[in-house]
Amino acid sequence: MGAYNALQYLALTTSTPLNATLITASSPVCMMLVGALFYGQRPTRRGLLGAALSLVGVAVVLARGELAALARISFVPGDLLMLLAMLSWSFYSWMLAKPAPSMAGEQRPAWDWWGFMLIQTLFGLVWAGSAALLEAAIAPAPVQWTTGTVLTLVYIALGPSILAYLCWGRGVAAVGPATAAFFINLTPLFAALLQALLLGVPPQPYHALAFALIVAGILVSSRR
Repeated sequence: MGAYNALQYLALTTSTPLNATLITASSPVCMMLVGALFYGQRPTRRGLLGAALSLVGVAVVLARGELAALARISFVPGDLLMLLAMLSWSFYSWMLAKPAPSMAGEQRPAWDWWGFMLIQTLFGLVWAGSAALLEAAIAPAPVQWTTGTVLTLVYIALGPSILAYLCWGRGVAAVGPATAAFFINLTPLFAALLQALLLGVPPQPYHALAFALIVAGILVSSRR
């Protein structure tokens, strides 16, 4: 929690949401590499094909249906931090699926998911709090406290933090890290749908094409 969130927020101070989403789309590939190099899980042909389909679907969304637009994307130092964030997320996911011997089998502690989340949150508070204190000392920035700011923090604390981590952990337990990673590629599609609902910008035909490609990638990779 501390590593991924700190790296992501720090990355977005110099990177752009477009670049961050593009790098996040590398999640299936990154997950396969970590699994192959550190956990002895060789990627299957279906997994590689699914990764290719999903990446093409994400590229369609990012380029708004004009693939030539991808060539105009430039990268900044924040992009490297986002790549490190995805690497830390990949290790976290594999640790959920392949825990250390002291955490597996009969040695596994008698925690339920809420107990496990509480322990993760406590560790996350230590690291994220330390990072916040360091930032306050090096580059302090005033916070404008408004009702919107408070509601945003409440949403982040409950949605992308507790609920998302809980669902992700259960998803990894059900299908494994490599397959679960493909669902991250739905992020730009959800962003497009929320844009339509909240900003009144309607979906475009390329959104349907991207959705079909991403779902195809998920189906191909998860098929037994």
